[in-house]
Amino acid sequence: MSWFHRLWRIPTGRAALVVVAVIGIVAAVSLAWTPFDPARADAYTAWAPPGWPHLLGTDGTGRDIASLLMAGARSTVVVALGASIVAIVVGVALAALGALTSRPVREAVAVAVDVLIAFPVLLIAMMIAAVWGGSLWVVIWSVGIGYGVNIARVARGELRRIGRADFVLAARASGLTGGQILTRHLLPNTAPVFIVQLSWSMAAAVLAEAGLSFLGVGAPVTLPSWGLLLSELQGYVAIHPLSVVWPGLAITLTVLALNLLGDALREATDPRLTRPRSEARS
Repeated sequence: MSWFHRLWRIPTGRAALVVVAVIGIVAAVSLAWTPFDPARADAYTAWAPPGWPHLLGTDGTGRDIASLLMAGARSTVVVALGASIVAIVVGVALAALGALTSRPVREAVAVAVDVLIAFPVLLIAMMIAAVWGGSLWVVIWSVGIGYGVNIARVARGELRRIGRADFVLAARASGLTGGQILTRHLLPNTAPVFIVQLSWSMAAAVLAEAGLSFLGVGAPVTLPSWGLLLSELQGYVAIHPLSVVWPGLAITLTVLALNLLGDALREATDPRLTRPRSEARS
């Protein structure tokens, strides 16, 4: 049974996959269609309650909240995918340097990782955004680098453990280079670790983008974003509390789904957690 089938048999994993798929579909659909123009303001429909045709109501300028959420999903998907790709590249590079090189290099990488990991990802993103200005690219690179350090710390030990296995020693004896051993043997056998970390890095990226946009140093004001929408509506929470619920709920569900997906992936890809119970008892 493949790890995907094992993942699908886990209730939380199945639910998380559905939520993530729905968000991806909504983001893709919003490229071609939204119920209303997210940027069009209409003073006559300001603060309309949920109903027809504004299913989730409108904000103080008359913009349709459902359309804003659909358009904001694009920013969320772009940041989540972009930051996770950067995090995996940085994590693999640092983990390989910290596990497969000479001892002085390994120690230097270990010290650098320990120093960088002391800084929270959101703090690193805020410092970079404060210098370079708010944009999705700044969020992607800052979150990707920040979480890539976390991935490197987790994957370094796994690479070193597998690097001492007999089949890796045999590959070295056969004359394979370090790069060939890394791509043919080490990375395929540590792929489950990176897949799980990839899901968690996407959740961290979504949360960081929302937090930075809420603080005004994330997505530019011309680009729809859940965090930016939440920042604009939070001043009216006492008057129109329901309007704040929708972007907050979208962020919460996305982060929760990605974290649950990471936990389910860990269970589906770890043979110690997927063995039959009778075998585990023996």
